[in-house]
Amino acid sequence: MQVMQLQIISYLGVCGLTLLFAQGIADDSHFQDAESSHPNRVDYKPPKPVGDVYFVATFDTDDLEGWVKSKARKDDTNDTRYDGIWAVEESYQEKMPGNKGLVLKSHAKHHAIAAYFKKPFHFKNLPLIVQYEVHFQNEIKCGGAYLKLLSVDDQLDLEQFFDKTAYTIMFGPDKCGQDYKLHFIFRHRDPVTGAYEEKHAKKTDVDLQSYFIDKRPHLYTLIVRPDSSFEMLIDENSVSKGNLLQDMSPPVNPPKEIDDPSHQKPEDWDDRLQIPDPESVKPHDWDEDAPRFIQDSTVMKPDNWLDEEPEYVPDPESKKPPDWDIDMDGEWQEPEIPNPLCKTAGCGTWKPPMIPNPVYKGKWKVPMIDNPKYKGVWKPRKIVNPDYFEDTKPFLMTPIAAVGLELWSLTPDILFDNFIVSSDENVVKQWVKDTWAQTKAIYDADGPGLILQLFLAADKRPWLWGVYVFTVALPVILFISFYWPNKRFGPPDDYYYKKTDDVQISDEEKLITEAEPQESDQQDNEVKSKEMTEGGALGKMTAYLETSAQAQGGGEPDPGQITAEALRYRKTNPK
Repeated sequence: MQVMQLQIISYLGVCGLTLLFAQGIADDSHFQDAESSHPNRVDYKPPKPVGDVYFVATFDTDDLEGWVKSKARKDDTNDTRYDGIWAVEESYQEKMPGNKGLVLKSHAKHHAIAAYFKKPFHFKNLPLIVQYEVHFQNEIKCGGAYLKLLSVDDQLDLEQFFDKTAYTIMFGPDKCGQDYKLHFIFRHRDPVTGAYEEKHAKKTDVDLQSYFIDKRPHLYTLIVRPDSSFEMLIDENSVSKGNLLQDMSPPVNPPKEIDDPSHQKPEDWDDRLQIPDPESVKPHDWDEDAPRFIQDSTVMKPDNWLDEEPEYVPDPESKKPPDWDIDMDGEWQEPEIPNPLCKTAGCGTWKPPMIPNPVYKGKWKVPMIDNPKYKGVWKPRKIVNPDYFEDTKPFLMTPIAAVGLELWSLTPDILFDNFIVSSDENVVKQWVKDTWAQTKAIYDADGPGLILQLFLAADKRPWLWGVYVFTVALPVILFISFYWPNKRFGPPDDYYYKKTDDVQISDEEKLITEAEPQESDQQDNEVKSKEMTEGGALGKMTAYLETSAQAQGGGEPDPGQITAEALRYRKTNPK
């Protein structure tokens, strides 16, 4: 009994821990406001970073807090490049009164705005941490919400910030069509030529679609460390990590060897694996002009077919809207509906149905054969790359002095908030508790329940289904072990199958073997024969042979003869 109680307690503990773990994954929560009786209403307090930061922006006032709108002009005209509107305002839901953000307001227009750091960030022995919130208040169709960390430059003028302004890192979400991305791009300087080249991080490891369409704010974080490792996170969950030397495209370091540009393929080099058969000739009866389908001559037009009736007629229930304007909307035309008279047989010009043409063969093509002159795929020879270099510390990038948003979007009202750039992870973690954690708690209060959260979490992380199955299967296994402790699958170790009294193949072989006369084993055979004559066919046969032996004036019958005769008797009389 005590063992059973211990098992029950262990089961409850395991299930509880499993559910808590799954719920923690589903929630992704690191903050709970236990004291608030209304978690969806929080008194907003402007956050302040605790520690050293290079840049921070919360937009808690009505102005742009040092952000500068671009006044850059187009090259060929005097028109401004960026006519999109920026504003500082609260989100649609106003779940946290007083909490404002920077909002991209215009539809299908170019926007550009930037702000200087408190001090430039130099890539030396401290990590770079970039973090900000993005809220797609409308389901985004096509557009980006990424930022650029602008490079230190004596000529840097934020009023002239445009798409060609030099940057060191670009990071953030971007979407167009069904392509959902989280960019991380850094510009690497070639130490040989001095030219800059963009290096793109590999695609994220998770599906990002929900972050673009759920109309909730999300936290985007980039960490680049001095050991050249990097990590991207959304809502404090890692979605991609790698190394600047190994996981960027194109690679930071070029190949040591390249194809020789002066090496040309020989004229007689044949790299065709197969060629048309030169001996093949199109058959004389091959008709390339035969149609693929022909009319079915066996089908006749129905007698009740209405040749004069149109297939579609004006809708008798439709009426011209009272506000219809001929100048604006054109002439009113009644919408058409299928002709109800055509339901019985059909209307309009009758055409017989089409069927596959039995003589159709299509265009004749010359069959292909293996090329007897095939030499394989030609490749140019390799030479030493004259531009080769090896940069073992790509983290040492160009210093950064400002942050900029240079965007175009078909979706307006994209809200940005709580920017921070720092080299201290503890400072950033505290910043998350003071900003993002409160925002998330408010939206979670209006979110789905536990069960739906578990399903949503498993949709993002399929391995959670294993956790759920384990949680469900465990009680079944323990229930069986509690109430049927001796229950097991399959027969026990001492289990055996009982034979019937009928003679089986193995019995016959054994009887025949025992029946073979062996002079050296004569005494053993007599003992076995006596045991077998206790009943059944052997008993009857023994009595019969004894009677026959006495009638013939002989003694007792031979045991081997008894066994052989009994076997033949049982074969002819199976019952």
